[in-house]
Amino acid sequence: MGLLEGKVAIVSGAGSGVGRGIARAFAREGASVVVADIDRSAAEVCVAEIRAELLGRAHPVIADVSDEAAVQRLMEETDNVFAGIDIVVNNAFRSSPYVLFEDKQLKDLQQVIDVNLKGTWLMMRAALPYLRNRGGGRVINLYSIDADVGAWLRSDYIASKAAIRALTRAVAIEWARYGILVNCLAPTAKGAGYQHMVEQIPGFEQAAADMNPCGRVGDPEEDIAPVAVFLASHMAKYVTGETIYVDGGLHITGYPSKPAVLPTAATAFSPGVA
Repeated sequence: MGLLEGKVAIVSGAGSGVGRGIARAFAREGASVVVADIDRSAAEVCVAEIRAELLGRAHPVIADVSDEAAVQRLMEETDNVFAGIDIVVNNAFRSSPYVLFEDKQLKDLQQVIDVNLKGTWLMMRAALPYLRNRGGGRVINLYSIDADVGAWLRSDYIASKAAIRALTRAVAIEWARYGILVNCLAPTAKGAGYQHMVEQIPGFEQAAADMNPCGRVGDPEEDIAPVAVFLASHMAKYVTGETIYVDGGLHITGYPSKPAVLPTAATAFSPGVA
């Protein structure tokens, strides 16, 4: 029997990167998994892989987590397909172009906050009745080491992630009375943002490995997902309000983030969404 046998999990942004790795690991441990993503093709491919390779139960739902109605439909469809919800992983995120704070646009901030913070808020609020109906559950929110380091060019993204960590701690205190445990996972991995940077920044892949104390960047499924499984399982039944770093020790040493040449709006690197 797997560690998550009989559980139902929703993983947002699960079509690629860290979310995909977590969805696959949950399925391997026996959970029924809803692969939620704004990218229909990515969600459907991930579900097909889970069904074929892992013989797991998976269902795709196309959802924009910044849309309250879409989030509610996601919960209802999950409940209709798998008859309940036990675990919610808030992995979907958005970043804006990498530029200095003074060059950030208000619309960039709004889009980042809408997906990262508002999306996490909406997912948690909408999931609460379903988690309570199960007598408890798990919420795993994604945090970023960027907020600890104070990384250059990511002020809006960092603000959203710092807020998610604070929200996690506040809700963990309130929801403990329901048996719902709420924690943060802070990965450094070959996720969607990493892949964009590898494609657009020469030498980034080797530089990222060299600055990590473990000498490599984590694999979403092999390195990050097992810790999400732990937080979602009975093994973590006395853990809440925590932030667990899964980054090879990078949060201890930090990393240099100041670019050699400061970008302008015209030369900004855009990491995309996941």
